[in-house]
Amino acid sequence: MIVRQGYRVLIHNFKLKVIMKKIILLALLVLLPLSVNADSKLNEILSSGELKVGTTGDWDPMTMKDPATNKYKGFDIDVMNELAKDMGVKVTFVPTEWKTIVSGITSGRYDISTSVTKTAKRAEVAGFTSTYYKYGTVPLVLKKNLNKFSTWDSLNKSGVKIATTLGTSQEQKAKEFFPNSTLKSVEAPARDFQEVLAGRADGNITSSTEANKLVIKYPQLAIVQDGEKNPAFLAMMVPKKDKVWNDYVSSWIEKKKNSGFFQKLLAKYNLKSL
Repeated sequence: MIVRQGYRVLIHNFKLKVIMKKIILLALLVLLPLSVNADSKLNEILSSGELKVGTTGDWDPMTMKDPATNKYKGFDIDVMNELAKDMGVKVTFVPTEWKTIVSGITSGRYDISTSVTKTAKRAEVAGFTSTYYKYGTVPLVLKKNLNKFSTWDSLNKSGVKIATTLGTSQEQKAKEFFPNSTLKSVEAPARDFQEVLAGRADGNITSSTEANKLVIKYPQLAIVQDGEKNPAFLAMMVPKKDKVWNDYVSSWIEKKKNSGFFQKLLAKYNLKSL
């Protein structure tokens, strides 16, 4: 008798959780305009039961792909799993590269991307959700070369090689910060910092978030302690003209901010948003 009662309690609690998820989903839908477009990604996702997410899997700690299991992990991966859970759908991560992450949105290969830096160029063809993370940009050099390259200006000289990864926001920033240097672009899966490690470049620039992880993983690298530049915002990309889908995700982000979800993730990954 006690076992049956316990079983009934478990079933009752499970049903309550399902009902609460549906209530949250409906509450978010109510916030959207009444003229919900049937062609919106939101309608497509809810109908198919699948959320397709484009991700590069090479940006520690935001999105990382384990080559042994082909599974993804990281801050953004947790965000996308939570979004899919709240929507009551499954999530499918679609592999992409930095040079094609925007075209994956415009061509419809996936419904949304993991976070990217908001730039004017990307905003010309893709939509951006509400932001949920802010970071600065810093240079990385070999630790043994810190005396030679101790400032941003010391890297902006003729004969200095700066590595960039094709398609990233840092590629464009490097052109602005180092007009006198020689820029060397590499294509994913190769990364700019690997050129520095191999001695084929004197430095590269990256987010302060990734830089702090890289200097721990590769002790031969060091951050140029000359201050962070170019504060930038991270957001997800969605189809530019799909206001319904964008509004839904942005409303969800704001609710999750208020619930403390993002603060918990920052603590989990030892991150601090600017």
